[in-house]
Amino acid sequence: MVDVVTRLSGPVAPGSDSPARIAFEGGGQAANTAAWLAVAGAPVALVARVGHDSAGRMAVAELEALGVEARVAVDGERSTGTCVVLVAADGERTMFPDAGANAALAPADLPDELLAAGSHLHVSGYALLRDGSREAALSAVERARAVEMSVSVDPSSAVLLSDGPGRLGKGLGLLLPNALEAATLTGREDPVAAARALAEWFPEVVVTLGEEGALWTDGRELVRVDAEPAEVVDSTGAGDAFAAGLLSARLRGADPERALRAGCALAARAVASPGARP
Repeated sequence: MVDVVTRLSGPVAPGSDSPARIAFEGGGQAANTAAWLAVAGAPVALVARVGHDSAGRMAVAELEALGVEARVAVDGERSTGTCVVLVAADGERTMFPDAGANAALAPADLPDELLAAGSHLHVSGYALLRDGSREAALSAVERARAVEMSVSVDPSSAVLLSDGPGRLGKGLGLLLPNALEAATLTGREDPVAAARALAEWFPEVVVTLGEEGALWTDGRELVRVDAEPAEVVDSTGAGDAFAAGLLSARLRGADPERALRAGCALAARAVASPGARP
C-alpha cells in the first residue's frame, strides 16, 4: 500500500480549510510489519500485490532497501492500494483505505518454497476478512499449518470484525488485537476479560493497550507489561511495529513477558517519528 499521510495542525474545519502537511509514504499492515521485522533482525518475506504503476514500484523498492524479500505479484488491471491517513495534532490517526490490487490476492501468490523455508506465517486481518483476498489468506494458513509453521493473525480493523471471532477461524495460533478490536470481537470492554474470552478460540492472545502497554494470555496464565515511555508524534504503524518486535522475540525463544517488552520497545520507537515505517 501507499499512504497519503495528512498531518493536521489543529481541528478539522468542516466546509473550510484545515492546514496540514501531506506526504506520500509506504504503508499496508503486512508491509509495515515486514519492514519492522527486518529492522528487528528477522529474515522476512512479504507476499502481496501491487499495480503496474510507479506507486507499486516505489513501494517494492522501499521494502527491499530495508531488507525485506518482496514476493509481490504485479496486477495489470488494479492500481496499487492506497490509504489516506489523517493524523490529528495529538498523533491519533484515522484511515481511509482502498485495497486496490491487494483485493485480488490469490492462493498462487504464496510460493511453496517460502513455506518450505519459513518458520512462521503472520497474516494481516485485512487479507483474511476482505472477500477478495480471503481465499488466499485461508489457503496460506492451511498450507503453513500443514508444514508445521506457527501462525499469527492481526485482526487489523474493528470495523471488519462485526461477525465475531468465528470469521477469523478457530485455532489459528496467536491473535494480536488491540483493545478496541478485542472488545468488538467479544462484547467485553475490559481488556483482560476480552482476552480471556478470545483464548477460548485461540491458543494465545496478545492485546495491545496503547499507552497502557500490552497483555498476553493462553486462557490460564496472564502476563501484562507497561508501555515504553515515548513522545507520541504519529501513532500510524505502532501496532505493526509492536507485532514485529513481539514476533521477532518469540522466534528467538523469548517467553511472553520478554516478547511483550520487545513489542512495546519497537512500538515506542514507531510512535516517536512520523510515518508507519522505520
